[in-house]
Amino acid sequence: MGSIISLFSAIDATWPPASTLRIGDVLIREGAGGGSRVSAATAAILGTAPSEADLSASARAMRGLGQDPLFMVRSGEDALDEALAARGHGIISPVALLSIPARTASENAPTGLTALTCETLLARQAEIWRESGIGPARLAVMARVTGPRTYLIARHDDRSAGTAFLACNGAIAMVHALEICPHARRNGLGQAMMRKAAQWAVQQRAETLAVLVTRDNRAAMQMYQQLGMTEVAQYHYRGKS
Repeated sequence: MGSIISLFSAIDATWPPASTLRIGDVLIREGAGGGSRVSAATAAILGTAPSEADLSASARAMRGLGQDPLFMVRSGEDALDEALAARGHGIISPVALLSIPARTASENAPTGLTALTCETLLARQAEIWRESGIGPARLAVMARVTGPRTYLIARHDDRSAGTAFLACNGAIAMVHALEICPHARRNGLGQAMMRKAAQWAVQQRAETLAVLVTRDNRAAMQMYQQLGMTEVAQYHYRGKS
């Protein structure tokens, strides 16, 4: 359980909401339009089961923030999952958390211009993300990170071909928002970017490289598994359509 807690803590630190509020045993996140991960409420302590009163008050609080009530259910939170199901909250977007030792993934990391890190967000990176549906609100999530962080940009056929955001929390480095341009897909660029990310992680003295991927993104799941990453935890959302 300790390693899972560390991983979820790393996700929170490297993909932070605009603000948080605790209501009983529920942690409310204000996402400010940054997506489900930073807008979903969770049990304040991993594995606990908030009361019905806490769940009801949390739903009201999320509506007060202009957000639809959305709860995240993580590995081992079966009681919370059952309580939300009984309240009519259906499952949304199951997500897998994959990891690999950073030093292992850093082997054969690309050199030169295949993939490189940059400390500030480049206009071309913002453009690539915008074309894939990642807009200013999610870029603002990246800007809120206070720990070690960097941006990754990749090239293919002498063109900008991909981008990602990397951030580190203690011994865990997280990869977020990895996007590859359509013209560069199925060329091994995703693995090259992940190996470069692992190289940066090692430089930060991180021991683990981790990434989140929705289960319906089968191409990404296959790519990460081919890299040698294994599933170590999972979560899904519950909300009312």
